[in-house]
Amino acid sequence: MTPLAPESLVVMGVAGCGKSTLAAALARRLGRAWVDGDQFHSEASRRKMAQGVALDDADRAGWLTSLCAQLQQHPDGVLIACSALKRSYREQLRRASPGLRFAFLDIDKAEASRRVSTRGTHFFAASLIDSQFETLESPVGEPGVLRLDALRPLAVLETQVCEWLHRTP
Repeated sequence: MTPLAPESLVVMGVAGCGKSTLAAALARRLGRAWVDGDQFHSEASRRKMAQGVALDDADRAGWLTSLCAQLQQHPDGVLIACSALKRSYREQLRRASPGLRFAFLDIDKAEASRRVSTRGTHFFAASLIDSQFETLESPVGEPGVLRLDALRPLAVLETQVCEWLHRTP
């Protein structure tokens, strides 16, 4: 496959959907940098999540600002894995990187819960899955969004994203 024009992509969805795995795989395949959005949560937010306390917009404000800075620091394009649960969060990211696209890993609550409960050392408490689904404002229908079935094999998801990136403006 030919390299893509400089652009960035956010792989998004609720906890347990596989966004970090897919973003890392795509970054390798496309020769792009990748950023794990979890690394940009404050210590206070990490503690809250570990204790099973859901984050609110105020908790996520600094995190989103950091992710916007990451988009701007990678003018040749970057893959970011982050939940981007609300449309307002996605709009903030789009303002930081015009033309930004989103690959939405769609998963049901039972499978997300199963995956999160088997992670081991991750700071995100499985009890927060309900709040993730309550907060999620589906991006389906927004411009520059590809919906993916999170239960598909990684290789299939990679191919779907690459084909979509090559055919969409």
